[in-house]
Amino acid sequence: MKRWLFSVLAILLTFAAPAFAGEKIKVGIFSDSEDVWAKVKEIAAKDGLDLDLVVFSDYLLPNAALDAGDLQANAFQHKPFLENQNKSKGYKIVPVGDTIVSPIGLYSRKVKSLGELKTGASIGIPNDPSNGGRALLLLQAQKQIKLKDGVGILPTVLDVIDNPKKFQFREIDAAQLPRSLDDVDAAVINTNYAVEAGLKPGKDSIAIESSVNNPYNNFIAVREKDKNAPWVPKLVRAYQNDTIRKYITENRPGELPAF
Repeated sequence: MKRWLFSVLAILLTFAAPAFAGEKIKVGIFSDSEDVWAKVKEIAAKDGLDLDLVVFSDYLLPNAALDAGDLQANAFQHKPFLENQNKSKGYKIVPVGDTIVSPIGLYSRKVKSLGELKTGASIGIPNDPSNGGRALLLLQAQKQIKLKDGVGILPTVLDVIDNPKKFQFREIDAAQLPRSLDDVDAAVINTNYAVEAGLKPGKDSIAIESSVNNPYNNFIAVREKDKNAPWVPKLVRAYQNDTIRKYITENRPGELPAF
């Protein structure tokens, strides 16, 4: 009798095991975010998700792997990058939840506030279309210039229609902008280059991008056909968590939570 009961119990446990196991989701990430995602993995497990973190070093591979079905989600890109990938590769990938933003900022060694910039001040901006446009949008958001309507996210200096202080724009390679701070009155610098140069975006910038409705926010992305899958809100919740917000704020210089 006991032997029979043990046999039945073993069978029941065998078939019940999957119900207790977390749903396994493969997420493509980059190595520079492994620390954050290790914590997200712990939080997700409490909500029934078993995250398998797949680390990439090539920016073109995570979307290819997601499109092929080798991943269920990835987290490494912003909207302009994804739009270009979807258009050029024919992917149907959509964002489902913001993660972080590496805000572009305005820095200066000559003034301590925007108001101190004088008429005719020289402003260094990146010389590539994406980051140069982003720099001009920051200056417009700070009410320093006005751009033509409808320029989108890639304006150029030719799209400046109002420049009250007659700023002189100097287009410089993005990586060289920190070095230009001795030669210009201020420069708009990408966070990665600012941090490499020893600048602290939240402290040293005299103006910085907001994460609110920022097209350069990074996000979790999934295939369009999976966007309503029941595991998607669980994954987003695991990231958009107060624990993750606090960790990013305290341990990720140059990044801001975008949620």
